[in-house]
Amino acid sequence: METLANLESFVRSAELGGFSAAARQLGLTPAAVSRNVALLERNLGARLFHRSTRKLTLTEAGERFLLGVRGPLEGLHAAIADAADDQGEPAGVLKVSVALAFGMDYLLPLLPDFMAKHPHVRIDWQFDNRQVDLVAEGFDAAIGGGFDLAPGVVARPLAPAHIIAVASPGYLQGRPLPVEPEDLAGLDGIAMRSARTGRVRTWTMRNAEGATHAAELRPHLLFNDPAAMTRAAVLGLGVSMLAVPDALPYLERGDLIRLVPKWYADAGPISLYYASRTLLPAKTRVFVDHVTEAFRQQRLAERFAGSLG
Repeated sequence: METLANLESFVRSAELGGFSAAARQLGLTPAAVSRNVALLERNLGARLFHRSTRKLTLTEAGERFLLGVRGPLEGLHAAIADAADDQGEPAGVLKVSVALAFGMDYLLPLLPDFMAKHPHVRIDWQFDNRQVDLVAEGFDAAIGGGFDLAPGVVARPLAPAHIIAVASPGYLQGRPLPVEPEDLAGLDGIAMRSARTGRVRTWTMRNAEGATHAAELRPHLLFNDPAAMTRAAVLGLGVSMLAVPDALPYLERGDLIRLVPKWYADAGPISLYYASRTLLPAKTRVFVDHVTEAFRQQRLAERFAGSLG
């Protein structure tokens, strides 16, 4: 009879394409995962992987075995999780990735109430402006937009990621207030350069009637971080195209003013990403429920909608 560790090592290595990635997710060393798979192959009398220094691929026997074992293994994990939930409170390390500004403004304030309700969950949150690989890097959840949906990863939309044009009262002093997108053309733009591609991000704005128009800002300052763009706009250095969540605290305080208020760009949804529903640990499930309920109570989806003008 095969052990759960051997089967788990095989399935995760097949899904992630290597022993090292599987080891990170399972909390083992690559050598331990490799030994577990080798033991499984020995017991089955069949080679499951083609191994090379660069790549790990399934053999024909490995593909058949994966199809047969993955579903029952997930069911077994779900049964274990359900039984563990009945014995006590959610527990363990909750590893979450979220962008710095968004996390500080909207996620961190949820932490005191969450910890009071679930004292046995330990927090390991990483505030970083990048799209993490949940499975390969061992994250329980991530909040952001545009993540690649790897097999077994679920995206639960929380709110729209609408982009609006903003500037400080000081920058706008003595200038006519832009009403239409073409009015932005002569203003100093605070633009975003992608750290991944090196390209300067441009936006096409739309209005409630469905008309579209390019936001033709003149690039004046380039940054690779939305928080830096926000601060530069507050300092009066130009016009910035910001996601509503980043701009909202400054708009509410009067530090920034929304320009062309009937126009916005759509960057897709802000989503909560986590692993397959059937394998969701209690610590992750209560976190997902806590965040989604907080977004509902605070009406954040409505407040983040640039389409409301």
